[in-house]
Amino acid sequence: MKHEHHFKPCDNGTIMIDLFHFESPYGTMGKLLNSFYLTRYLKNLIQQRNKVIKEYAESNKWRRLLDK
Repeated sequence: MKHEHHFKPCDNGTIMIDLFHFESPYGTMGKLLNSFYLTRYLKNLIQQRNKVIKEYAESNKWRRLLDK
């Protein structure tokens, strides 16, 4: 499994590129698991996490993280 974040400036802010590479074990059974469950689950997880990152980045909430 490999998970990368890349940030690129744009005219009105920053674009975050989230790359997630994974491969399930168990051959054909793992590929079926990917297509029916794991890919959708991970996509939803990353989308929800990205909403929180966006919320913190576009407000003053990020300052609370620095105080810890």
